[in-house]
Amino acid sequence: MKQILMLLLFLSSLHTIGQEKDTISHDKRWNMFTYDLGNVFKSMGHSYTRPLHWQGQQFLTFGAVIAGTGALYAIDDNTSRFIRNQQEGVPKLIREYGEFYGNPENNYMATAGVYLTGLALKNEKLRRTGVLLIASASSSGLLQQVLKSAVGRARPVADLGKDTFDPFNPSRNFHSFPSGHTTLAFTNAYAIAKQFKSPWIKAGIYSVGLIPGISRIWDGQHWLSDVAISVAISIFTVESIDRYLDAKYDEKYNDQTKDVSWDLNFGPGTMGVTLRF
Repeated sequence: MKQILMLLLFLSSLHTIGQEKDTISHDKRWNMFTYDLGNVFKSMGHSYTRPLHWQGQQFLTFGAVIAGTGALYAIDDNTSRFIRNQQEGVPKLIREYGEFYGNPENNYMATAGVYLTGLALKNEKLRRTGVLLIASASSSGLLQQVLKSAVGRARPVADLGKDTFDPFNPSRNFHSFPSGHTTLAFTNAYAIAKQFKSPWIKAGIYSVGLIPGISRIWDGQHWLSDVAISVAISIFTVESIDRYLDAKYDEKYNDQTKDVSWDLNFGPGTMGVTLRF
């Protein structure tokens, strides 16, 4: 619900800004704004209905994500203990960034900045990127809020263990799964990384986008499996909305094909997930 309120505040600010323009410019920007606004809500609806159209490969990918999350769930107590013990060795600036950027208010300020720049410059690429950011953050943000309440998983700081669930408990101590900070931060990172072709730049952006999620484990607010499923939600959401927007805007940020694949890797003493992009 918090994400929806932030979205509405953002949209009202756009309206105020638009009213300050001259009549001709206002009309053009107002038309752009209403078109983009419609695409925000339509693409959100599109992302929620995508599972109804999944086929074999999509179900295999979904199964791999669930299997990987289940594997992480089995070792959540150990990983939580280990990561929390590293907190004091992490620079304070990084820990504070993780909390700051994953906050919904700050997240929407960042996405609003991208869209407002595109609208002011009448730059379709930036507008499209802004719509992708706003729609993806709103879609994934609303989904994680519903899941938090429905799942009711206890946070590590509650000291009740990884297997404690109390669905629809209003206490924030039972809103661990999934991680909202991770979802919003990595949704932005994944959407922004799409603007670049270099895998090195992409990897750097992904790494920065993961800091809020890891910081929540440092703080005992989430388990590693919470963060992992949140990253998957972010990727699924951005991919579905990005494909939807391809049919709505002529300007594309690059000509790269949009194929994403996952592989689970198991071996003696190893376990991992490979993402190819």
